[in-house]
Amino acid sequence: MKDRVRKPEWLKISIGANERYTETKRIVDSHCLHTICSSGRCPNMGECWGKGTATFMIGGDICTRCCKFCNTQTGKPLPLDPNEPTHVAESVALMKLSHAVITSVDRDDLPDLGAAHWARTIQEIKRLNPETTVEVLIPDFQGRKELVAQVIEAHPEIISHNMETVKRISPLVRSAARYETSLKVIHQIAASGTTAKSGIMVGLGETPEEVEELMDDLRQAGCQILTIGQYLQPSHKHYPVAEYVTPAQFVLYKEKGLAKGFDQVESAPLVRSSYHAEKQIRFYKKGTE
Repeated sequence: MKDRVRKPEWLKISIGANERYTETKRIVDSHCLHTICSSGRCPNMGECWGKGTATFMIGGDICTRCCKFCNTQTGKPLPLDPNEPTHVAESVALMKLSHAVITSVDRDDLPDLGAAHWARTIQEIKRLNPETTVEVLIPDFQGRKELVAQVIEAHPEIISHNMETVKRISPLVRSAARYETSLKVIHQIAASGTTAKSGIMVGLGETPEEVEELMDDLRQAGCQILTIGQYLQPSHKHYPVAEYVTPAQFVLYKEKGLAKGFDQVESAPLVRSSYHAEKQIRFYKKGTE
């Protein structure tokens, strides 16, 4: 049996808590909201919640897919909550967020895969928070262009769709999503004039050359913002960590990505899709003024 790779010192963090963390948790709990922060066991939850930021997860907390890297519960989801879009929008107002980040579970059980619910959530956030910018991290909607278009037409400032990993490893860890389908989704987002973003994990056994190939594919699709973080195995049942990529290698990935033309690259061991998202929207605004 292969020995488990030992977690290095640079991945050990202190969670901590403060009044803002407690208030953020109260708002999330009292509005019966789901967050990817808790369901995904994000290592940055203490930092982000302590700053009053959270990534809301809509569509419930049960996913119809069973990806080998993800800690979100898999099974038969409950019906959509018609009040959820308003609850999320009200919570954004209570938290006084200048930038809201929304993601979702996959809802392959629904005729429209949850696209209309997505659109309503974005619209409600903008109705109740006209000064708040919105970033969404969407599923692939099985590559159905008319469903991706519903999200685009709700006019979030940034639409992200994660590639998750390099082409070779993608079929090993993603239960339904396909590498080429994800690229087509990103291309549709970028072609609409909306800022396109994607994220990947490293440490699954990929090579630096494969990461650069993925970067090239994303740039060809029109992706402007890229996040790169260390894969952390949620449990012994999930896909194993092949290696813990060094901080120096993450710096090299950032340099390579910027050289290839990305507007911004967040690359570090603890980076996740929505980590420092509020900084990314400010950066992008500066670049477009």
